Amino acid sequence: MRLAVVDVGSHTVRLEIADSGEAATLPVHTAKWRLRLARRVKADGHIPAGEVDRVCQAVAAARDEAQEWGAQEVFAVATAVVRAAPNRREVLDAVHDRSGVPLRVLSGKREAELAFLAARRWMGWQAGPLALVDIGGGSLEVAFGRTGLPDFAASAPLGAGLVTREFFAGQDPPRPRQIKAVRREVRRQLREPAARVRWEAPRTAVATSRTFEQLARLCGSAPKCEGPFVPRRLERGDLRRAVKQLASMPAAQRAKLPGISRARAEQSLAGAVVADVTMELLGLESVTICPWALREGVLLHRLESGDAAGWTPLERVGRGTEVGAGRHG
Repeated sequence: MRLAVVDVGSHTVRLEIADSGEAATLPVHTAKWRLRLARRVKADGHIPAGEVDRVCQAVAAARDEAQEWGAQEVFAVATAVVRAAPNRREVLDAVHDRSGVPLRVLSGKREAELAFLAARRWMGWQAGPLALVDIGGGSLEVAFGRTGLPDFAASAPLGAGLVTREFFAGQDPPRPRQIKAVRREVRRQLREPAARVRWEAPRTAVATSRTFEQLARLCGSAPKCEGPFVPRRLERGDLRRAVKQLASMPAAQRAKLPGISRARAEQSLAGAVVADVTMELLGLESVTICPWALREGVLLHRLESGDAAGWTPLERVGRGTEVGAGRHG
């Protein structure tokens, strides 16, 4: 059976198609539509009508591409930027009406749980008690668990794009006091989740997301073109040096560094600062970079449980669904 997941994120709409029944759920095809949606929302988080149109067009294009590749089922999920929008009901209804694809808004906690599920499957049971960190465009997820699903999961509005807009707006590069303000905010929001993870004393720590992949590449890990099975790690000592390097130059110069794409150069410093403070608070001197994350978690959960994204809906929103804490919250 061939399945497809469409992920409506803060920066891009991504499509991943994979076959079931394989030892490893590796994608047979991927595609992306770069919308930079979070940059165009209003101050209160409202998504303008023109951007709703672009989301609908991207989801419809992803549906068409999935069908061309023979996908029997297409699941669409949305994360922080739609989750925080006061008009998310309008977005969900519009996507369903114009693409025929129901869009599910994942809570931050559900996002963490699905990413953890993917990381656990990738790392295997030999990893033991596992801690997960994921930095997206709009939110940061932390989870810990000893089995296939996490015992503990938390989310905070500390995504690389959101932090850039809220703390570094108008400054390129930002001033030292702005960077210090980010560090204070991460410590404030992660104090309790970090204490829980430290108390659990994980045997293995993994990081997912493009933010961590690019930071690992900047710090010397193998490029993505070498494939997903090449081991990649990020050491906090290297990350601290990377933060200083990124803070010393404007975004245009960061885009020339290894691993830092032009599209994400502006938010690369915020992502690095959030990652550094998070690793410090969790007591992690290094993390393994895991190539599986949210989209793989959705696929795996569908294959293992028969449901696309989650457990019990938190709230029914128009013709879409908000998937909340479910049986773990």
